[in-house]
Amino acid sequence: MDGALSVRLNHWMPTVTQSLTTAQRATLDAAARRIVPCAYDGTGVAMGLIDRLGPRIARMPESNRNDFLLAATIFGHPLTALLATGSPVPFARRSPAAQDAWLARWARSRLAPMRTMVQAVRRLILFLYYSDPVVQRSIGYRGPLHERLPEVAWEGPLGGAPSDADPVSRVAEPQATPPVARARHAIVAIDQLPATTDVLVIGSGAGGGVAAARLAEAGFEVTVLEEGPLVQGDAFSELEAESHERLYAEQGLRASQDQGIAIFQGGAVGGGTTVNWLIMLRTPDYVLEEWSRRFGVDGMSPREMAPLFEQIEREVHARRVTDDAHSPSNRVILDGAAKLGWRATSARINAKGCVRSGFCGMGCRYDAKQGGLTVWLPRALAAGAKLVADARAVRIELVRDGGVMPRKRVTVARRDPRTGIERAKQAIDARLVIVSAGAVGTPVLLQRSGMGGGGVGQWLRTHPTTAITAVYDREMYGAAGIPLSAMCDEFISFDGSGYGNWIECPPLHPGLAAVSASGFGADHRALIQQFPNMGVLISLTRDGADLDLSNGRVRARAGGGAAIQYRLGPTDARHVAAGIEAAARLHLAMGAREVITIHADPVHIRTEADLPAIRTRPMGSNELTLFSAHPTGTCRMGTDPRTSGTTSDGERHGVPGLYVADGSLLPTAIGVNPQETIMALATLVAGRIAMRHRA
Repeated sequence: MDGALSVRLNHWMPTVTQSLTTAQRATLDAAARRIVPCAYDGTGVAMGLIDRLGPRIARMPESNRNDFLLAATIFGHPLTALLATGSPVPFARRSPAAQDAWLARWARSRLAPMRTMVQAVRRLILFLYYSDPVVQRSIGYRGPLHERLPEVAWEGPLGGAPSDADPVSRVAEPQATPPVARARHAIVAIDQLPATTDVLVIGSGAGGGVAAARLAEAGFEVTVLEEGPLVQGDAFSELEAESHERLYAEQGLRASQDQGIAIFQGGAVGGGTTVNWLIMLRTPDYVLEEWSRRFGVDGMSPREMAPLFEQIEREVHARRVTDDAHSPSNRVILDGAAKLGWRATSARINAKGCVRSGFCGMGCRYDAKQGGLTVWLPRALAAGAKLVADARAVRIELVRDGGVMPRKRVTVARRDPRTGIERAKQAIDARLVIVSAGAVGTPVLLQRSGMGGGGVGQWLRTHPTTAITAVYDREMYGAAGIPLSAMCDEFISFDGSGYGNWIECPPLHPGLAAVSASGFGADHRALIQQFPNMGVLISLTRDGADLDLSNGRVRARAGGGAAIQYRLGPTDARHVAAGIEAAARLHLAMGAREVITIHADPVHIRTEADLPAIRTRPMGSNELTLFSAHPTGTCRMGTDPRTSGTTSDGERHGVPGLYVADGSLLPTAIGVNPQETIMALATLVAGRIAMRHRA
């Protein structure tokens, strides 16, 4: 949190430490008793939340921990109480009714820092409680599929005759050795890091994994660095809390500094391909044409990109989900759209032998997901590449030794997979470096290396996403099945500009469901207890409709980590509201008893007459819960170094031999899930590198 309030209050606040002070503990304990009173009053699973909260805070990345403890300190301080209420009595010493009023008032405050503090505390407490397996079972959550037999019709193998055209398994098959594990000889520890390599790839996701495979197969000596751990096969636990800490960037806590948008990016080997929801979508033609027209991007017309998309789809076994494989919430999209006369279709997913577990966002222990762990990294390693996990690239330096192109010396720190603490550091020299650390990590690394400026870190697009929850009179159980097997694109272009909304279905697990739902206390608990009957859709908005407005930026923080700022543009905000309304109409068309938005002041919709209220709700930071799994644009391609980060070849302006291959390259938001686009761009960048710098 670095808003104006914290700046003003920092000079008189106590020093933030890495463990809870007595005052912080009292504040958080009091808040927990109001946010989840069921944990204390006998109406739910009893839990000493404050005793669990301390260790969870201690495990946070340092910057997240410091921000959270600062929020807890300010929230519970007597002077804060005086400024907020006219009385110096701190939050922890007030009556339960007064605490409830305080939380509700601050959650809807016109002052953004107050909303930030409440949400930081509320979300962590809710996730901690509802990601506990005992609590989850108490609300009807069935738990990991690998520990039980399928219990609903939309999970498990389909049955029937197998077909290569079908991404879903027809029979249960025994697990094989994970593909990356078969190349164990090529996985090296950081103390075995070679002194030199021809190509160093930083990141192993949809960009880095693909680039590594292409170049290794082209005969280059390739080393891949991944700051996250190597997790594969039966090491995927399908436990929500553990999975978020192990598999996501910043332990799943990455967000804008004001907590206005949570950003979910992969943080383990395979990057986003390890935790995404499988869908394969090509970059729309109008987006590619816009890139050429506005940014001078070369060689990426729809005609030129079509063969690349076809190649990627073959390599990752992209197949359309059959009509008998959808979950109830995906059927809401397909059948609701049919009733309303809207466009909707089954999705193509990169899967082979999918058992519809519903745990795609926690890693695929069945090796059905055809991404970094099963396709690209095994290919790279088989061609001679080396993989170093738990190794963070700290800085890139140029070494000028008289050659035509300077060598790149990369300082690498060993990251302890249990604590995230960085220990030993060493260096590796490379002729070529490809930075594929994502739209947050890539600009931060370049800035720390003195290679920022221009468009680096600017023009952040997030594909802002919000959820629209509905309660049905039938079981929906959104934790099972293929999460994203259908989509509605009826509203992707309201005005012919290509900007608008895309409606999809997310997986629904209790921890994130609880964090997403608005409010706290008894009303929040009443909704979560209906978990088996909850259906959820998400509306994703193609942001950047206000063409000359940079919605956000990413900066390297002095104390480590990334400072992320993001705001919806005015046109984007209208599109977000329209997307919420469209998703609500789909729910109503399919018989939902009640539809609920996730505004701080939620809209409760029972008939279409309630829909106009959506347009009246404020859309500022923390006034509507927003998520992003698709940040892009912070090192975008273009011809002008003042407004872009790289050339059309992905080469950083002014730094020969330093390339970018990840979502940060995208000149504009594309409006669809970017996995296939990033894989295609990485293929393009790798091909141009191979032509220019033959091994």
